Amino acid sequence: MDRIDAMRIFIAALDEGSLAGAARRLKRSPTAVSRALALLEAHVGVELIHRTTRSLKLSEAGERYAVACRRVLLDLEEADRLAAGERSAPRGTLTLSAPPISGEEVLQPILDDFLDAYPMVSARLLLLDRAVNLVDEGVDLALRIAHLPDSSLIALPLGGDVRRVVVASPRYLASHPRIKEPGDLAKHQIVAFTNFGLDSWSFTPAKGSSIPRTVQFTPRFVVNTVRVAAASAIAGRGLTRLYSYHVARHVKEGRLKIVLADAEHPRLPVYLLAPQGRMSVPKVRAFVDFALPRLRAAFARMAAEADGLG
Repeated sequence: MDRIDAMRIFIAALDEGSLAGAARRLKRSPTAVSRALALLEAHVGVELIHRTTRSLKLSEAGERYAVACRRVLLDLEEADRLAAGERSAPRGTLTLSAPPISGEEVLQPILDDFLDAYPMVSARLLLLDRAVNLVDEGVDLALRIAHLPDSSLIALPLGGDVRRVVVASPRYLASHPRIKEPGDLAKHQIVAFTNFGLDSWSFTPAKGSSIPRTVQFTPRFVVNTVRVAAASAIAGRGLTRLYSYHVARHVKEGRLKIVLADAEHPRLPVYLLAPQGRMSVPKVRAFVDFALPRLRAAFARMAAEADGLG
């Protein structure tokens, strides 16, 4: 058995979520994919994947082995690149991650243009409302909106810092108690977006204090996507908290109004992240050179639009 090839099949099955998906991606038969995984499990002596008719689930040993496999495959790719020399043309699959809205509205159009310019590169775009582990999950580049802890990741600032906003429909605000300070939210219905707090929101300290104000609540509705949270607020179901660029169009067109703007925390920076060593890979370097000025222009435009909301 070619163990490296079996590792590639194993990782492809995880990325695609099924053996059939791995077979399509690698242009192998489902039987060959299944046989390779069975041989790999026989080699390591443990079950790596629990198989069902609809999905794959890693065993505990499989989780550890998947991390190691990704690192081995990345090291092999790096070795191939070094052997080929710096003149090697960008090629292979580029894997990117981003929050869903910025991924759809900002990153995906840029990625489309990049793929037109570099026909030997293919791409996987993972739109996730969570921070991925770039190395463990095999991601080349990630868009992230956050203050970053010290880490080994390369962080390229994109500008256009993003602010959080609390919004509700004019109809809802007209029929509920007036909101003058964060504590007033306790009297209101809350549509909680999972990433921004399920039972509390934090705001800047009151004048003369250094302690942030935290408002506890029991949400009327909890949702894990931006679009549904915004739609629910527009429908008058309550107040929700999202990033300014999520709601800029709705505020501009009068469907939502911002409250407590003066009490929000400072803006969050936007970065393009890469693991150490990936910037020298031709496909990654080419995308960064191509996308960086476009991403900065897009986030600067969105920041300007959000600043005009008041």
